[in-house]
Amino acid sequence: MQPSKESARKSPRAKSLAALWARVKAHPLARLGPGLITGAADDDPSGIATYSQAGAQFGLDMLWTMPLAYPLMSAIQSMCAQIGRVTGEGLAANIKTAFPPIVLKGVVLLLLIANTLNIAADVAAMGEVAELVSGVDRHLMTVFFVLVTLLLQIFVPYHRYVFFLKWLTLSLLAYAAVLFTVHVPWGEVALRTVWPKLTLNFNTAAVIVGIFGTTISPYLFFWQASQEVEDMRAKRSAAPLLEDPKAARTELRRIRWDTWSGMFVSDLAAYFIILATAVTLHVSGTTDIQTAAQAASALRPLAGEFAFLLFAIGILGVGLIGVPVLAGSAAYALAEAMGWKSGLERSPKNARGFYAVIAISVLAGLVIQYSPISPMKALFWSAVINGVVAVPLMVVIILIASSKSVMGAFTSSRAIVALGWIGAAVMGLAAVLMLVPG
Repeated sequence: MQPSKESARKSPRAKSLAALWARVKAHPLARLGPGLITGAADDDPSGIATYSQAGAQFGLDMLWTMPLAYPLMSAIQSMCAQIGRVTGEGLAANIKTAFPPIVLKGVVLLLLIANTLNIAADVAAMGEVAELVSGVDRHLMTVFFVLVTLLLQIFVPYHRYVFFLKWLTLSLLAYAAVLFTVHVPWGEVALRTVWPKLTLNFNTAAVIVGIFGTTISPYLFFWQASQEVEDMRAKRSAAPLLEDPKAARTELRRIRWDTWSGMFVSDLAAYFIILATAVTLHVSGTTDIQTAAQAASALRPLAGEFAFLLFAIGILGVGLIGVPVLAGSAAYALAEAMGWKSGLERSPKNARGFYAVIAISVLAGLVIQYSPISPMKALFWSAVINGVVAVPLMVVIILIASSKSVMGAFTSSRAIVALGWIGAAVMGLAAVLMLVPG
């Protein structure tokens, strides 16, 4: 058989690039599912600010929060993923079916407000960090990042867009790399991880609340469930497990691996952020960090230019993941609640309401930069709303994941459900502490 004219015209360089692209797409990282992106989005710039403050203020004595948070966050995200794959519907659609309308309306409204405020804090942090690195005005850089994330979500098909998001998760490695530039007392680190020295007071409680509030966040619940649905729809032969039970064993095993590994990467990165700031900022007496950009800037004289650049790259990388996840999760929730067509694989013409929510939430976050509302206040109120809505939402997720009428034979295991209830209790306590005046 003679080669086609098209293949004959391809230059050796074009063929080598095509071969390289094929190898990249076949890489194990490219085959990982929604858990990896969800985990990376958990360490968004506002989360980095929280973890940095914990390390700067308390040193090594806040490291214990990450080992505790890991099984709790993994369990709830695993339930969300299972709900999406079993039913073929996102979290909001399942809540709409299983609970009174007031439950869904309240959750979605609070989610929209919290996500918009969180987007505002995140893009502000990205703009500040970009200014530190490039010298270009932070507001111009903020506009640039907003337009990039918005255009990618609206005009690039999901199966291509998600591919690049997965590779952006490598930016989380920057926080581990920072530790190679400074002295780390590993023996003391191990001891303080399991045996911290803490004085229980309002300041301590506030930081613990902030850590758990930014680690176990409602927007991640909606995103994870909806991305399982997106992945299922991208495979033409796939169907919800309720309709295709033969695929259950393989798919549920994949979900467990994907979710727990994704949350492990997220948790480990957060642990490294606390550790990096503990052995640099806290040791030097810098104990008050308000933004992720401040944390990066404060590292420069203490750990050197390379450590500063690593930290800054991490902030920008996870910001480019976190903002689309925040906007996308709000869009999925409202679209499912309203019965609109939704999905990043659809064109804007076929899912106008869905993409309108994405555009409005991201642009509203940008507008806040030029309003009297400070990004830090936006972050604070976002944390408050997330803390309030997380607990009842976690209860709803556990009930759905345990319901045979919804999940059929694929309800979550007793161990996962037990971890979910423990997580809800921890978040409930955190919400109470957060709302009690100091």
